[in-house]
Amino acid sequence: MKKLLFLALVLSLAVPVFAMDHSEFIEGPFKDASEVTKACLECHEDQAMDLMKTPHWTWEREQVVNGKKQLFGKKNAINNFCTTTSSNRRHCSECHAGYGWADNTFDFTDKSRVDCLICHDTTGTYEKDGDNSGWPMEEVNLEEVAKNVGLPVRQNCDSCHAFGGGGDAVKHGDIDSSLDYPDKSIDVHMDADGNDFQCQTCHETKNHYISGANMATSADGYNAISCEQCHDADPHEQSRLNAHTKRVACQTCHIPFFGKEIPNQLDWDWSTAGKDKAPAGIDGKRVKYLASMGTQTWETMVTPTYAWFNGKSGLAMVGDKIDPKVPTKMAYPLGDINDKTAKIHPFKVHTGKQIYDTVNNYFITNHLHGEDGFWTTHDWARSAKIGMEVSGLPYSGKYGFAPTEMYWRLDHMVSPKEDALKCLDCHGDDGRLDWKALGYKGDPMDGK
Repeated sequence: MKKLLFLALVLSLAVPVFAMDHSEFIEGPFKDASEVTKACLECHEDQAMDLMKTPHWTWEREQVVNGKKQLFGKKNAINNFCTTTSSNRRHCSECHAGYGWADNTFDFTDKSRVDCLICHDTTGTYEKDGDNSGWPMEEVNLEEVAKNVGLPVRQNCDSCHAFGGGGDAVKHGDIDSSLDYPDKSIDVHMDADGNDFQCQTCHETKNHYISGANMATSADGYNAISCEQCHDADPHEQSRLNAHTKRVACQTCHIPFFGKEIPNQLDWDWSTAGKDKAPAGIDGKRVKYLASMGTQTWETMVTPTYAWFNGKSGLAMVGDKIDPKVPTKMAYPLGDINDKTAKIHPFKVHTGKQIYDTVNNYFITNHLHGEDGFWTTHDWARSAKIGMEVSGLPYSGKYGFAPTEMYWRLDHMVSPKEDALKCLDCHGDDGRLDWKALGYKGDPMDGK
């Protein structure tokens, strides 16, 4: 009966469902968050089914990675932050759009495990538990949150995307908590006192499938978004500037810096972790040390790295052989000067040192979380053994640390047009572009 009354009210008012007051349709108390979801399913079963088809639920999709069609995503990727999710599900599931994904027994067909509240909470009080497989904190008032659901805002998305990889501003260069309420200098689109774009303004969503492509998990660039969704291909009054748009991405000029307000992590050296004494040179600000994490380097107002990008990426995969003497590219843009589909694009490059098997010459999927994880034991040998058993990779019992680098595309933190790069920023004597690295003989303005 409640469902029929609710649907009748929606039709009579002709307003979006999540723009409505839900307080009359929610009755608690709820013993756990899945009971909230069951209440949501009385009217929104189709929406739950749609969500369960998306990578926010599956953490994988079929795509071509490094020339091979396979199921790939966050579920089986490797990175140079916390490395892998495989044996760390109880912790990593804090950012899963569901409840209770602790191990491979999780039932991906159970609609009651969909977490509606993480995206639709409007109270700002909903928080997931990083030690409990994605269930919310015990102190969360589930009934109060459920009665106050609404359309997602930036804070809903930032609660995961700004804090992924181990904390605020660790992973992405252009997404951190400063985007919750930014001013114009941080991002001209999301300026809280101006345009106030929410994430879905650009990340258009259909049937709960959110557009956008992360280089680390979407190697094929499927469903990527672009500036041209709103802006003309020739957006400038000056033809000379418009000529740039054929080979230069809008972001290159309009995102001159990242990590504008909050220090951004640029390097994570795991090789120093587990020691009783911090290495020399730790200032506690730019460079930080934790025995459980190792040495991390942070910067603000960082100048991007520039590379050709055709929308697709190459990736290091779990089990790939490496050369420990040179940095392994964990994720990197594809394209070059001869690729007519590629443009010069800005990136954050995150570097690090991470554990690898010195006999088999591949990276170790180390186990970090829990009583037996490295964060607790500071025991690399034990962490490696457990993690590799979960991944199903042979482990020699011998380990070392190898250098890595990982590219992250920059699309947010767009500066006001008056702060965009000027001609001499690229074409001056001390210009920021490395023309030879990009495939030119020299500055193309000089005819090279």
